[in-house]
Amino acid sequence: MSQRINNFSAGPAVLPVEVLEEAQNSLLDFNGTGIGIMEHSHRGAAFSGVLAQTIADCRKLAGIPDDYQVLFVQGGASSQFFTLPMNFLSEGETADYLVTGAWSKKAVAQAKRFGTPHVASTSEDRNFCYIPESAEYSANPKYVHFTSNNTIFGTQFYNEPEAPAGVPLICDASSDIFCRPLDIKKYGMIYAGAQKNLGPSGVTLVIVHDDLVKAGKLDIPEMLQYRTFAENDSCYNTPPTFGIYFMGLVFKWIMKQGGLKEIEIRNQQKSEVLYSYLDNSNLFRATADRGSRSLMNVTFVTGNETIDKRFIEQATAAGFDGLKGHRSVGGMRASLYNAFPPAGVKELVDFMTEFEAKNS
Repeated sequence: MSQRINNFSAGPAVLPVEVLEEAQNSLLDFNGTGIGIMEHSHRGAAFSGVLAQTIADCRKLAGIPDDYQVLFVQGGASSQFFTLPMNFLSEGETADYLVTGAWSKKAVAQAKRFGTPHVASTSEDRNFCYIPESAEYSANPKYVHFTSNNTIFGTQFYNEPEAPAGVPLICDASSDIFCRPLDIKKYGMIYAGAQKNLGPSGVTLVIVHDDLVKAGKLDIPEMLQYRTFAENDSCYNTPPTFGIYFMGLVFKWIMKQGGLKEIEIRNQQKSEVLYSYLDNSNLFRATADRGSRSLMNVTFVTGNETIDKRFIEQATAAGFDGLKGHRSVGGMRASLYNAFPPAGVKELVDFMTEFEAKNS
């Protein structure tokens, strides 16, 4: 097998090696059944056991109360941008959105198809390099929606925004789900595409309160109703069985690391190594404001596009892949998801130090 390199991709992203190895062993024969995990029927006993254990481990890991559903859906988090308002928003009704990046802007665009989204706060005035400190909510919103981590712009909410009393708080947590402890009871719903912190692309985790499940509309297609997945254990149709299985392995891996509190400490330590270097560098600088910086996606530039390009080329050749930043920000982006090894951050900083000495 070829040697693994440092993968800083924003997603699909790095996964725990021991989880990859266990999944590899299950591709041909899952638990001695003589059938690979991807070949088992979603109605059979083998996968039913996997599904039940994955849900149980998710609840244990995140402290999810019994009055919340744990669902597995397809279509990525982007499909939730329209599924959410389709279920809960009607013409003449308002939902409040905190707009802190490209994905929350796309969520607003989809909400316009069903009702009236109100932008309660935005950081677009400075190209989304910060998290607004406050929001101006509408008079009677059906829900408040925010994106907890902004992959492209390298910012992150450190605490949940305070929604008006009685209004469900809904979060797109795709790029920082389970990077730290969560108080699930503060949310009406959390959703996340798997391909950042949870597993392979193709499955989306939805954690939703029973009251919201019941409040969803009945006159929309069954496959777009949350109740359909809640009433059928996410198996109304064939679910992404391998993605669910793999997600279950990741939940066990996180618990093996000490749970969400220990994962948060590890993520803070990893990001601090890189941010500390950037704050003291004469060549590189972080693009996100202090106080808004993401633990998951560190965005940085030199201020010179030619030098940025040279750095990316040389870094790639040296075994540091996925560092090219999004065109909206330019420069570089190092994604340090849960499974990214701490040693890789130190190796990147050493490489950046050498590059700076030669290019300052």
